[in-house]
Amino acid sequence: MSRPDRLFRLLQLLRSLPRPVTAARLAAETGVSPRTLYRDIDSLRAAGAVIDGEPGFGYTLTEDPALPPQSFTRLEIEALVLGLGDVRHRGDAALAEAATAALAKLTASLPERQQRQVLHAVGQVYRYAQPANPAADLSLLREACWEETALDIRYTDAAGRGTERRVLPLSLVYLDRNTVLLAWCCLRRDFRQFMTVRITHAAATAESFRPRRVPLLRDYVARLRRDGGRDSS
Repeated sequence: MSRPDRLFRLLQLLRSLPRPVTAARLAAETGVSPRTLYRDIDSLRAAGAVIDGEPGFGYTLTEDPALPPQSFTRLEIEALVLGLGDVRHRGDAALAEAATAALAKLTASLPERQQRQVLHAVGQVYRYAQPANPAADLSLLREACWEETALDIRYTDAAGRGTERRVLPLSLVYLDRNTVLLAWCCLRRDFRQFMTVRITHAAATAESFRPRRVPLLRDYVARLRRDGGRDSS
């Protein structure tokens, strides 16, 4: 790991780990000796980070130079904590990790009083029923939506029939128990919803459909609203 990457990793650990964080824990997480860890702490302080603590007592990040000051109402803080908490429960592993990192960055950018409000928020999220684990890699599906590139998928419908299709991925929709890919199906020449638990294989292609994703998605959402969400795939 390069030194800039290590310092970024150290800063993120100071944002997200329970405070104060011991030097031993930080050194283990960044893969360096305690002596190097102390030098890295000094480097972050020199760059503007306000880090309280010292060897033997642990460290607390009290002012983050990488993040501008933020201000939210108490209710807005509760909404953010609930929303990101729900993502941690419902999202795939990568999305859940991103939600945790986002909350840590948000918390680090708040004044101390509001940081305490985040840590002791009234609202909590817990779901007894976990969403079904998709067979497809949702990171690949998200990337294809972002980059507006077609996907080749193998899909099994409700009757157990398997097909191979090229689709233009438009959006991922998180339902109570499943995640659905909204797409334009090149096989059917129409919009379709694909349950991600039934996508048995997905592969990226070099075919770009930029900049059609937004207008296609707008048209599909309008149709779903008009038809009451009915669709077939």
